[in-house]
Amino acid sequence: MNRHATPWAVLTAAALLAGCDVTGVGGPGGDSAPPARGGSSSAVSPLVNPEGTGRGLAAVTAEEERAKARVLVERLTVKGRGPRTGYERDAFGHAWLDTADGVALARNGCDTRNDLLKLHGRDVEFRAGSDCVVVSMDLHDPYTGKDIAWKKAKAAEVQIDHVVPLSYAWQLGAARWDDAKRRRLANDPLNLLPVQGRANSAKRDSGPASWLPPEKGVRCAYAVRFAQVALKYELPVTAPDKRTMLAQCGGQAAVTR
Repeated sequence: MNRHATPWAVLTAAALLAGCDVTGVGGPGGDSAPPARGGSSSAVSPLVNPEGTGRGLAAVTAEEERAKARVLVERLTVKGRGPRTGYERDAFGHAWLDTADGVALARNGCDTRNDLLKLHGRDVEFRAGSDCVVVSMDLHDPYTGKDIAWKKAKAAEVQIDHVVPLSYAWQLGAARWDDAKRRRLANDPLNLLPVQGRANSAKRDSGPASWLPPEKGVRCAYAVRFAQVALKYELPVTAPDKRTMLAQCGGQAAVTR
């Protein structure tokens, strides 16, 4: 459990009082496409996955659930994106630390990347003598809706996406955080999804107004996950990003800076 979860607990309670109780995903509704086929059948809705420790990213399609998603997104504050000056990946700790205290899966003897591959993969195989290093697996990529038969020999075919990109976070306030909080954001399963490498490369450090998953049916779920991370870490988003996130879940509310 997250030992720094007090703000998140308060947020969850507030969401419940606002009618955003975290229930399961219902049937299709609204204008979203149906969930992708393949490994997505076991994916978990972000509305019932506040720590990011459930597998995958299930579509949020029922109107009742989309309404709850809009309540969540509406809670986001907005701010202009600042300069990227001073940003470097190492400001968030060496990649895939197992020592980012305060997030799920930390200090279990396995680095964050392999933790995420184990968590989201199916038919996972490990290096001989290891219960950590994943050498092959099947992955359903929520961003493209495709199933990937992955092997470590072609590691870049699956990359770990930061849902809220680290550079984006830097420009919206993380530059002023302490090192420990930045390490948590970089290694928090809530902010991480293994996805197709090409999709992750195309996203770069974009917010939702500039990039959305190619798989249209998962875009509201992606907006929810982005909002969950931003709220947990008390990060604002840009006004265009908030408008886009609301629109993916059927909202049309005005957003002002």
